[in-house]
Amino acid sequence: MTGSVCTDLCHASGGATMHLKKYLLKGLHRLQKGPGYTYKELLVWYCDNTNTHGPKRIICEGPKKKAMWFVLTLLFTSLVCWQWGLFIKTYLNWEVSVSLSIGFKTMDFPAVTICNASPFQYSKVQHLLKDLDALMEAVLGRILGPELSQVNATTALNLSIWHHTPLVFINEQNPHHPVVLDLFEDNFNGSASSSPAPGRPCSAHRCKVAMRLCSHNGTTCTFRNFSSATQAVTEWYTLQATNIFAQVPNQELVAMGYPAERLILACLFGAEPCNYRNFTPIFHPDYGNCYIFNWGMTEKALPSANPGTEFGLKLILDMGQEDYVPFLTSTAGARLMLHEQRSYPFIKEEGIYAMAGMETSIGVLVDKLQRKGEPYSQCTKNGSDVPIQNLYSSYNTTYSIQACIRSCFQEHMIRECGCGHYLYPLPDKRKYCNNQEFPDWAHCYSALRISMAQRETCIYACKESCNDTQYKMTISMAVWPSEASEDWIFHVLSQERDQSSNITLSRKGIVKLNIYFQEFNYRTIEESAANNIVWLLSNLGGQFGFWMGGSVLCLIEFGEIIIDFVWITIIKLVALAQSLRQKRAQARYDGPPPTVAELVEAHTNFGFQPDSAMPGPDAGAYRREQNPPIPGTPPPNYDSLRLQPLDVIESDSEGDAI
Repeated sequence: MTGSVCTDLCHASGGATMHLKKYLLKGLHRLQKGPGYTYKELLVWYCDNTNTHGPKRIICEGPKKKAMWFVLTLLFTSLVCWQWGLFIKTYLNWEVSVSLSIGFKTMDFPAVTICNASPFQYSKVQHLLKDLDALMEAVLGRILGPELSQVNATTALNLSIWHHTPLVFINEQNPHHPVVLDLFEDNFNGSASSSPAPGRPCSAHRCKVAMRLCSHNGTTCTFRNFSSATQAVTEWYTLQATNIFAQVPNQELVAMGYPAERLILACLFGAEPCNYRNFTPIFHPDYGNCYIFNWGMTEKALPSANPGTEFGLKLILDMGQEDYVPFLTSTAGARLMLHEQRSYPFIKEEGIYAMAGMETSIGVLVDKLQRKGEPYSQCTKNGSDVPIQNLYSSYNTTYSIQACIRSCFQEHMIRECGCGHYLYPLPDKRKYCNNQEFPDWAHCYSALRISMAQRETCIYACKESCNDTQYKMTISMAVWPSEASEDWIFHVLSQERDQSSNITLSRKGIVKLNIYFQEFNYRTIEESAANNIVWLLSNLGGQFGFWMGGSVLCLIEFGEIIIDFVWITIIKLVALAQSLRQKRAQARYDGPPPTVAELVEAHTNFGFQPDSAMPGPDAGAYRREQNPPIPGTPPPNYDSLRLQPLDVIESDSEGDAI
């Protein structure tokens, strides 16, 4: 039974195959036959049956009107194509429109980052900066002139720091031949005395102060000019301090900064008290220890109950200005920034200062930005499609274009200079730049810093975030505390922090902050497509209908006639190729085509002729005189050329099938 089932299945599959071959053959014959029209007949049929108005008039009218309608139809068709091109080009520009909407709801309080303007306590880093500070005092003495220098003449300077990146005077009295003078050129080769040489040919008011940056053992040097000696010595000291701090482990740098319990004296959020334990510490190379309130890393973001000062964040900070690093920090106060939860605070670029001895009130308004993604703008949702390694991902923060640009710069720094800059995070298995291991790093960093190609590369590679929240601040300030309340406020704060009955605080270091929502209204700035597909189709259809009275069905009719034209053309090309092939085949014969008998004789092989084919007494002599050809392929069975009855052929095929 199983065999019969298999036989039935085989017969069924064979029948289906035969039907499929039959339909394929019919389709092939239909393709070979073509539409059955000539070009002229097809064109006349289209003009007579189309729903557009112009082609019908070309067929129906007289000769003059035919010409007129032909010109009008061609003109309006050109206008339609031109308008379509403009609309399609406008659509492919991917333009956006911006809409502004205002909402009202309870919002999460922003993350607040506060830092001291001085990154370190001078009492804890003085041993690292001892030689640099002595050299800085000597430099100031040389710049100010001998008469103003108060530096001890017997103090020996460590000029190993100076040799890497010295400051120089540039005398431009002769602009075509400026003279470069080292500040210590009179005793450059040994342990120099800091006393200036008598009768110096140059001073700050007569010459420019510049920084000399050299590489390749001093063979390649550039000069970085400054308009003021103040800027020059500040940049020079910062560069040398960067070299020193880059060699100190991060744990020691944190220990040398301002601790939270010393910086944050009082905290109040709404009606709830808070303290330094509610802040998340983070080390920033520019500002040392910074502290973030409501960062949202481990706990849920805190909401604001109501707008107004009473429901915001109130802080009293002690900057400890008396312990600032004198040559590294020239600004006193607190640096603060408002940002989203789980985002890294780029406080140097986006932060603001709060003055010491003042109460600073900051009213906050919220703007939410929502950008369209590809292809309307080059924005990213999470930075996964940005080809730059985010070095700030170790902080578990969200993507931002600031993080991308700085990561890109550090990547170029490592590739060009062989080391990473101290101000940016470091990839694995890399080192920060310092004068001992990388003596040319300052020259390389300065060149990379002003490189336009580097900036354009990073800006092109980085993308903006598609969703962003910006906090607009309204800032007001007042003196705090007042003279009437200064005494008791400082007594209370000193007692709380230092358990001292004496006043240990001063107006020079105290900062009071009030941060609050002005209102719960927030603005949403959202991008939307200015020209969508509905706009495109409506404009294309409107132009086609206005100029030619057509519709989508008319376009389908036109597409049909185009297909028929292509079909007829292919058939004609195939017929032309066949005729050329036949002509080439006929060209091989000089006379008429050979007959069947001539072809049979041409295929005769003498190697298979019997010996009796050459009778006579001279047969042996013939074989001796002429060697037969080498046996080849036997001739075909020419019996297949004989005509047989149709029933015989069918019976043979049936026998084979059996």
